[in-house]
Amino acid sequence: MNRSYYSNSIEEFINEDINSIYGKISGNFDLNKLTIQQSNAWKKQIEILKQSISSFSGKIYFEFTIPRMGKRVDNILIIDNCIFVLEFKIGSDIYDKSAKEQAFDYGLDLNNFHEGSHNKNLIPILVADKAPSIINTYSKSLDCLHQTICANSSNLKDIINNTLQNLKSFEKIDIKFWEESIYKPTPTIIEAATALYKKHNVLEISRSDSGAENLSVTSNCISEIIDFSKRNNKKSICFITGVPGAGKTLAGLNIANIRSNYIEEEHAVFLSGNGPLVDVLREALTRDKVKSALENGEKLSKENAKSQVKSFIQNIHHFRDASLRDDKAPIEKVTIFDEAQRAWTKEQASSFMKRNKGNSEFNKSEPEFLIEVMDRHKDWCTIVCLIGGGQEINTGEAGLEEWIRPFDYKFKDWDIYYSSKIIEDDNYIKDNYALEILENKKAERKDELHLSVSLRSFRSAQLSSFIQEIINNDIVKANSIYKEFIEKDYPIRITRDLEKAKNWLNNKAKGTERTGIIASSGAIRLRPFGLNVKAKIDAPVWFLNPKEDIRSSYFLEEVATEFDIQGLELDWTCVAWDGDLYYNNEQWNYKKFTGTTWKNCSDTERIKYLINSYRVLLTRARQGMIIYIPEGNNEDLTRPDFMYDGTFDFFIKIGIKEI
Repeated sequence: MNRSYYSNSIEEFINEDINSIYGKISGNFDLNKLTIQQSNAWKKQIEILKQSISSFSGKIYFEFTIPRMGKRVDNILIIDNCIFVLEFKIGSDIYDKSAKEQAFDYGLDLNNFHEGSHNKNLIPILVADKAPSIINTYSKSLDCLHQTICANSSNLKDIINNTLQNLKSFEKIDIKFWEESIYKPTPTIIEAATALYKKHNVLEISRSDSGAENLSVTSNCISEIIDFSKRNNKKSICFITGVPGAGKTLAGLNIANIRSNYIEEEHAVFLSGNGPLVDVLREALTRDKVKSALENGEKLSKENAKSQVKSFIQNIHHFRDASLRDDKAPIEKVTIFDEAQRAWTKEQASSFMKRNKGNSEFNKSEPEFLIEVMDRHKDWCTIVCLIGGGQEINTGEAGLEEWIRPFDYKFKDWDIYYSSKIIEDDNYIKDNYALEILENKKAERKDELHLSVSLRSFRSAQLSSFIQEIINNDIVKANSIYKEFIEKDYPIRITRDLEKAKNWLNNKAKGTERTGIIASSGAIRLRPFGLNVKAKIDAPVWFLNPKEDIRSSYFLEEVATEFDIQGLELDWTCVAWDGDLYYNNEQWNYKKFTGTTWKNCSDTERIKYLINSYRVLLTRARQGMIIYIPEGNNEDLTRPDFMYDGTFDFFIKIGIKEI
C-alpha cells in the first residue's frame, strides 16, 4: 500500500519543479474535495521545505498515512538517524497546544505501531510559519520519542540541524528497511468507526499481522455468506465470536460499511442495545463530520450531521419499536447485532413491553422477534450476530442460546452459520439443547467466524486469558501468564491510595492517550473515597471531551461502570475494586449491597453477571491499568478490612507490584 501522496530523496525533491511536486500530491487527493486553502497550504509547505532542507540528505514524504487515526501527517523527513514528523499550520502566528498534541500523537502512533520506527529517534515538529522563534528543549517522552518542538518558516533549517547535532551518536536509519516495515495499528473503536464511516478500508486502519488477517478472513467469510444468500434468495444468520478486544465490533462496523450499498438495496445497518456505545459512536461521527466540513470550507450543522449518522449506527431498541409499529419488512437487508448475547429473554422482553409500551400480548424473546422482523423479507436477508463469551452483565440478558432456540420450531428455511468456538467453549453456550438444534438444522460450522487475537490490548494479546485465570481462582496459572506474556509490555500495578493511582495514570499517558476510572455498578462503598457509581456519567462527554473538561474521563473524577464502558475502551484505566467481589478464605465471595448492608449473593445468574462485570472492567485498558483497592475500616461494618485485604493479597501473589 502506498503510504504517502509523494515521496522522494531530499536531493531530487530540491531539484524538482514546485508545480510537478504539487501535481503529484494533488493527483492522489480527491479533487472534488480539494479547496483553495489546502492547495495553497501544500504549495507553501513545498516552498518552506525547499528553503529549509537543501543542505541535508535523506528522504521526504508528503501526506504520510497514519492508519490507526485514519489521518495523514503533513510530512515525514528521514535524515541520518532521525525521523522528523512535521505538522504545518500555514498562516499561523502561534504554536497552538492542540496542534502540538496532534504532531506528538502522530509520532506516538509511529512509535507504538510501526516496526521500523521502534527505538528510533522520533522528533515531532510543529511548524507555524508566522510564529516567533522560541528556544526548544529536547526531552524524551517515551522510548526514543521526543516531546514536540516548535519551528517557523525561517528557523526550521536550524532546528533540524541542532536536533541532528544533539542526537548524532545514534545509528543511522536504514530508509529502505523503514519503508518496508510492517505497520500494526490497533485503532480504538471510536477511531475505527470514524475512519470506516469516511470509507477507509479496514485494511488501511488495522494491523497487518495475524490479528488483521483474522479480521479480514472473518469479514470476507461474512461477505461470501451475504453474496450466497443474495444470489440464491436465501435467508441466513451468522454467529461471530471472539475474545475480549478481538475486534467483533470493528468487524461488524466494517460489514455495515462495505455492505451499505443503497444502489444494490442492501442497506446494511449496525445495531446495538448498548446505549452508551451507540451514543458515543454517533457523537464521534457527528463531531468528525462537522469538523471535516469546516476544514473543507463547507457549512454543516450538528443536527444535520447527526441525522446522516443515524442510518449507519442505530439503537436496537429503536429498530425493534419501529418494527412493532409497522409490520412491513425493514429497508435493511443486512443487520449486524452487536453484543447479541445481551438481547432480552422472553420474560424480560414481555415484562418491558407490558410495563413501558402497554403491549400485554408480546410473548417472544427479543432475538425471536428480531429474526421474525427480518423474515418478513420475501427474497433474501442476512443477520450477523456478534457474540462475546462471558459478557452478559445484566438481568434478563438471554445469551446466545436464545438466538438458536427459535429455529427449533420456526424459520425452517433459514441457513445457519456459526463459529466453531461456540461448541468448544462453555462461556458461549451452557444449554446442550441449543447445540442439538444446530446439529438438527445442519448448521454450517466455520472456523473463520471466530476472532482469536486480541487487538485492543496491543501490548499483550494474552490479557483475556490472564483475566480468565483470575476469575478461575488459579493463582499459579495467572502468575505464569503474567510473568511470560504480560509483565514486560503491559504494565499492571496495584495500590491502596487513590491519589497514587491517579498520578500513575497521568504519568503513563502520553499525548491524547485517554485515561479514566472504572468500577463495578455494585461498588457502592467506594463512595467514601469520592467514587460514586450511582452518579450517571454522560458517556459521549466522558469518552470524547478533552482534558480540560471536568466531566471527561481524563479528569479522573467521574467513574464509569461496566454498563458505560462495555464495547468501548481507554488507553489506561484505574479499576477501583469494592466488596461486591472480594477474595477471602482462598475463594471469591459474591455480595450485593442492599439498604445498609452487604447481602450474600447465591443466585447463579446474579453471580455470573457480577463475574462478567469484573471481566469487562479488567479488559478495557489498551495499554495498562492500575487496580485500586481501598483500605478497609473495621469501625464501618460495610467496609471491614478482610473484604479488601484478601483481594489485595491475591493480586500480590499473582505478581502484581504495589505502588
